[in-house]
Amino acid sequence: MSGSGVVVKIGGSVLAPKADPALRVDRELLERLANELAELPTRPLVLIHGAGSYGHQIVSRTGLHHGLSGPESLLALGETQRLQHVLNCQVADALLRAGLPVMPLQASAFATLREGALEQMDLSVLKGLLDRGLVPLLYGVPALDHVRGCSVLSGDVIAPHVASRLRVPRLIHLTDVDGVHTADPHTRPDAERIARITPTNWERVRPLLSGSREVDVTGGMAGKVGGLLELTAAGTVSYVVSARIPGRLAAALADADVGTRICREDP
Repeated sequence: MSGSGVVVKIGGSVLAPKADPALRVDRELLERLANELAELPTRPLVLIHGAGSYGHQIVSRTGLHHGLSGPESLLALGETQRLQHVLNCQVADALLRAGLPVMPLQASAFATLREGALEQMDLSVLKGLLDRGLVPLLYGVPALDHVRGCSVLSGDVIAPHVASRLRVPRLIHLTDVDGVHTADPHTRPDAERIARITPTNWERVRPLLSGSREVDVTGGMAGKVGGLLELTAAGTVSYVVSARIPGRLAAALADADVGTRICREDP
């Protein structure tokens, strides 16, 4: 896959809004995204999705993102992983019915963290699946942390790591907003879209980015963009675009002026 293909990360808040206590997936949106992904001409393709309400609520409630702290946290760890399986099965079902040959992979089975930072992730199986024409489907999970016992291995960490290791030229983040803005566009109608972010303007842009307006244990928009900026040195171009606007995925792959482009050139 070196030098070709695309990694697409679907935000968990798009699939299952974090504030919704019912733990339900937006089926209409998921099915539309599945069809758009199945029609993409770009291959190889790696898909990653977030946890949304299936992960952020239980992790925030139990403090699991701070590590293991006793018998109750062990139960919470197992329950959180179970809930991620429930969500992933629904995503995989929609993608398979759309004709995309996805293969779900549990990242916590082949990755470890240390003090919250990704320490290692063995991608040999993922590469083998790509070689055979499959589409690996990963998702955010709690994983083994050699210091804390466990930490959250989010999709926002998995996506740039996979893109970097495979030297993928494009990474697309599908979120609930159409790009990075000067303020939260959900609450500030005057928020302006930031068309391009580079290492040069990052220090000016970063203070403008607030955390998620919903419960979030993975760093919000600032953490997402920070991870994408690290890829620019190797030439990977990333986009943050809205999953709620039909056609945004294909437009980003065509380098259209949509969402926010994250790259190494100066704006």
